Amino acid sequence: MNLILSNRTNCHKFPVAFFIALFMSSYAFPQQESVLHRDTCMLQKDSTTNWQQIKDSVSGHKYTNYYKFNVKQLILPGAMIGLGVLGVYSDWLESKNYQVKDELVGNIDRKISIDDFSQYAPMAAVYGLNLVGVKGLHNFEDRTIILATSYLTMGIAVNCLKRTLKEERPDKSNNQSFPSGHTATAFMGAELLWREYKDVSPWIGVAGYAVAAGTGFFRMYNNKHWFTDVVAGAGIGILSTKVGYWLYPIIKKKFFNSKHLKNTVALPYCDMKTVGVCCIIRL
Repeated sequence: MNLILSNRTNCHKFPVAFFIALFMSSYAFPQQESVLHRDTCMLQKDSTTNWQQIKDSVSGHKYTNYYKFNVKQLILPGAMIGLGVLGVYSDWLESKNYQVKDELVGNIDRKISIDDFSQYAPMAAVYGLNLVGVKGLHNFEDRTIILATSYLTMGIAVNCLKRTLKEERPDKSNNQSFPSGHTATAFMGAELLWREYKDVSPWIGVAGYAVAAGTGFFRMYNNKHWFTDVVAGAGIGILSTKVGYWLYPIIKKKFFNSKHLKNTVALPYCDMKTVGVCCIIRL
């Protein structure tokens, strides 16, 4: 018995729909192996494989630290977020924000909207490099679990802060300036790119961070954010990816190691007005 489910969404919500479609497409084709790391796990997905086997296979390996919570990893993003919050309340930091604004936007003839696209470039590179044969730390499915978790964490944090603090934008277009969502998205992708490919070449991650920094710069150049908005957004993005890696073993165990997933096929689709996922479940 086949149960067919379908879900649609408008194209203006494309980023969310994209991640749903990207993840579900990993179940559209049979996978013979699920690789937690190319050097540590080569486990067949059959009825004899369970989470303990996966856990045992990576225990004692240096890459296990990727999933372990470490307080030291909170220092940099925490300081960046803290500086951003202080910028909302501190008169001294507010004056510095105005100085940066005056330097950047004083002689602008026209805006450059590259930041609307560059924010997604680092996370797109995570998949693009894999497509051209550059293997990262995780396979498609596991990488997408981490990315979806990171993106969800980042989205919740950014939107909650925007609606709570209600900081006015430099161009006075609305009161959702703090923090910068574009910058948070870019740095989330850059941190993911760094973690997935730093063993291949550290310059891949450096390039990702350069694009993310450029995104933050153009948010200020286009008079959409204060300097402290951008700093806080970068901290949130970095921290969100760290959370994605910390939660990955738990999410993998609870939701994506079940036998019923073998009987599920999901295919993404897109037309001119909608994107969505078609899901077929064999009961």
